[in-house]
Amino acid sequence: MFSKKEINIIRDKFPILKEKVYSNKLVYVDNAATTQKPIQVINASKYFYSKVNSNIHRGVYYLSQKSTTFVENTRKKLKKFINAKYSSEILFTKGTTESINLIATSLSNVIQKGDEIIISYLEHHSNIVPWQILCKNKNAILKIIPIKKDGFLDLEKFENLISKKTKIVSISHISNVLGIVNPIKYIVKISHSYGSMVLVDGAQASSDLCLNVQDLDVDFYTFSAHKMYGPTGIGMLYGKKEILNNLYPYQFGGEMIKEVSFKKTTYSDLPFKFEAGTPNIEGIFVWGEALNFIEDIGLLKIQIYKKNLIKYALKKLSYIKEIKFYGCKITDFSKKSSIISFNLKNKHCFDIGCILDKLGISVRTGSMCAQPLMNFFKVTGMVRLSFSIYNTFEEIDYIFESLLKVRKILK
Repeated sequence: MFSKKEINIIRDKFPILKEKVYSNKLVYVDNAATTQKPIQVINASKYFYSKVNSNIHRGVYYLSQKSTTFVENTRKKLKKFINAKYSSEILFTKGTTESINLIATSLSNVIQKGDEIIISYLEHHSNIVPWQILCKNKNAILKIIPIKKDGFLDLEKFENLISKKTKIVSISHISNVLGIVNPIKYIVKISHSYGSMVLVDGAQASSDLCLNVQDLDVDFYTFSAHKMYGPTGIGMLYGKKEILNNLYPYQFGGEMIKEVSFKKTTYSDLPFKFEAGTPNIEGIFVWGEALNFIEDIGLLKIQIYKKNLIKYALKKLSYIKEIKFYGCKITDFSKKSSIISFNLKNKHCFDIGCILDKLGISVRTGSMCAQPLMNFFKVTGMVRLSFSIYNTFEEIDYIFESLLKVRKILK
């Protein structure tokens, strides 16, 4: 547990937290959408363009070699961060969305008419639409894992859904709406027993869980830098080496080519086979600094602190009698991340969000790119709070007091 002094030291590393919103102190609790950036990450961007800027893997000159080294060092850091077996299993993408699209596209030569793909009711649109399109194009069947009233996956029904025809199960590690941690290891075990591959959308898990892809035995795992104190526009896709070697490339062009003639083209070895064109070099370099920031504090310490925040917030907000939580009837906080979604009785989520904004509180409102889940709960949207290392218990008290004001204003 961090002391108040330690949290203030951490908060001082985030310049944006000193900003005012309508003359109020900023309370930023939309971390599931994107996290704020510490000064060392901000400075890393300036350093890259003023000291290092050069293309990678292309030149024998000093700056190119230096830039290449920085990029490959970040790849090695990510290998360690998720405990992958090989650095070549780490592919750089624009983010989680592109990673899922990459696999859905690369599997198009594998999926045949009548094959099955399984996702769940909990998924972000980015983990729904690519599979819908693939199934439509290949006359495959998209199956959906139902959820129970509390938002947890109905695992019994999942076991009834999966079959020998199932080619891939694509599932979120943590729901971006409910904050529920799904039992990935169990899902992988069942899926593999049917010969199915598993892709895990780890967008919400990368800053909440200690990841070990070898222990989970997932075939693919993906997340984005910007949800873990890094820059936007850069993400990572892990894939087992033997599977990636057998997949068709997603894009074509420079970097991913071994030999080209007008008659035939051969592709580079992993990871470059899936990294066509000039990558977001600056983003990769800066992401390395974000990983350093997490390592310096300690991911486990961050997790423990965020668990304490979520416990306190749930307890505090429960005193508001009109509040309705979604997916929060939980006592085992190993199954819950730092996300709370709720509504106030007879109050529209957008109205709540607008008033909170005027009070300096940044929350997410609406469907949160999960319309099927909203339909399941029979709502048009929700209010979401999502916490990070720089949030405080005092901020939760302020959110509580502000919601009481919202209740009074919207009476």
